[in-house]
Amino acid sequence: MTDSAHPLRIKAPAKINLFLHIIGKRADGYHELVTLMQKLDLSDELRLTIRDTPGISCSCDNPAVPTDDGNSAVQAAYAFYNAFAGRGRFGVHIRISKKIPVAAGLGGGSSDAGAVLRGLNILHGRPFTTQTLIELARPLGADVAFFADDHSTVLAMGIGDILEPCPPVEEYLFVLVNPGFPVATSWVYENYPLTFQTRNFNLPSFRKLPAGSFDPAWLDNDLERVTLKHYPQIQRIKDVLDGHGAAGSLMSGSGPTVFGLFRERRHAEHAVRVMERIGKIDGKYPLFAVIACAGA
Repeated sequence: MTDSAHPLRIKAPAKINLFLHIIGKRADGYHELVTLMQKLDLSDELRLTIRDTPGISCSCDNPAVPTDDGNSAVQAAYAFYNAFAGRGRFGVHIRISKKIPVAAGLGGGSSDAGAVLRGLNILHGRPFTTQTLIELARPLGADVAFFADDHSTVLAMGIGDILEPCPPVEEYLFVLVNPGFPVATSWVYENYPLTFQTRNFNLPSFRKLPAGSFDPAWLDNDLERVTLKHYPQIQRIKDVLDGHGAAGSLMSGSGPTVFGLFRERRHAEHAVRVMERIGKIDGKYPLFAVIACAGA
């Protein structure tokens, strides 16, 4: 096969869940939720190369990432071409450079899928609206719709596919700490007892907040209790971040990545250094610690 267009490079940003509450379970097995999601400047980079013959292929610089039809980016390409009028005339090669840890609660796989939808739409002259891309994203996974959308911050409902734009949380730096082991999203949801939802649930009106007014007291994640129970390392990370200047800390998504909110870069940098020292002392897992900002 030969290339029929210059490759397109496109970013696939990580996300954090600043608030995540489970409100029920659907007949199809998906959980209904309400979550405030923020895209970050930490991102994978994808290179999409259109081919002049049909076929979808994928490669990745991380051997832990599948490159067959089990990869959500590949599934996104199939979804795009199944809906595209010229699907019989084109193919694509997807090259993924991973910066986002795998199975970390940061949405890396879903973001790669959303980037493929957005990138192929650009390469083929934007045949689809953003809303159509969101519709194509829905069957691919709960977070993919968010990454097919242009907004950096949303209140997501349903299974995470009903999106309402919110002001970005730009007033904080986010120190992300991943303890180096993966946690499967499916396992966390399977072990989440819906009886947890009987506690009081007060949802701030995120949509109406002025920019710069996010309160760390709103940090909340129903899934954190499931993952914490089996992985006490997560609580240790939270304790260290809180003890070194974080205004608040929380596990993102299904974990195990924890983030802390910092007003000042010097405090964030100090927290990263402390976490890196702890990672070297523990030595069991390759701890990942980085400072990120709100982005898209």
